[in-house]
Amino acid sequence: MWDRRDDVLQRGIEHIGVVAVSVVLSAALGVLIGVLSYRSATARTAAISVTGAFLTIPSFALFVLLLGIVGLGTTPVVIALTMYGLLPVVRNTVTGLLSVDPAIVESAQGMGLSRRQRLLRIELPLAWPIVMTGIRVSTVILCGIAAIGAIINGPGYGNFIFTGLARVGAPVAVDLVLTGIVGVVVVAVLFDAVFTLLGKVTTSKGLR
Repeated sequence: MWDRRDDVLQRGIEHIGVVAVSVVLSAALGVLIGVLSYRSATARTAAISVTGAFLTIPSFALFVLLLGIVGLGTTPVVIALTMYGLLPVVRNTVTGLLSVDPAIVESAQGMGLSRRQRLLRIELPLAWPIVMTGIRVSTVILCGIAAIGAIINGPGYGNFIFTGLARVGAPVAVDLVLTGIVGVVVVAVLFDAVFTLLGKVTTSKGLR
């Protein structure tokens, strides 16, 4: 790893970048889907079922399918990761919003707050710790799946892993695979630490 430290750093930056973009997209879409569907049992069941179905698609198969649509590189990896990251965010958003005490919502309504105001000022802030947990879980999942994106020329530490697997029997094979694995683990730990801190900063003091 030390001999190839420049390459390791570059792949690390790539891995962080592709995961960060995917997390932002999956978090934004997941929260939106959760907000739009949580009031209806049918809608939230459908949302969770559809996003859950994405996780049942083998990553190799999904990457290859996207390859035929958008080509090689970062784009298909981001699309796939966004799809895989939706379920934890949608499920936790729905769970968080449903866990808000109805009496609080009714009190806000009695004070004249509109539905949108109740959502933004009362429900989402109260549900936010649960939503953030979903985003953290999604992020850790995506750190691992992102490595498989190297099969379609995607960025990140997966390139070390697949290069090592392609050289099985060579002296450097195990070192390359371990470099990729350790890199993915380090990135996942860093992301988890960042989102833990972000969760504390963005959560109301009364809910910490």
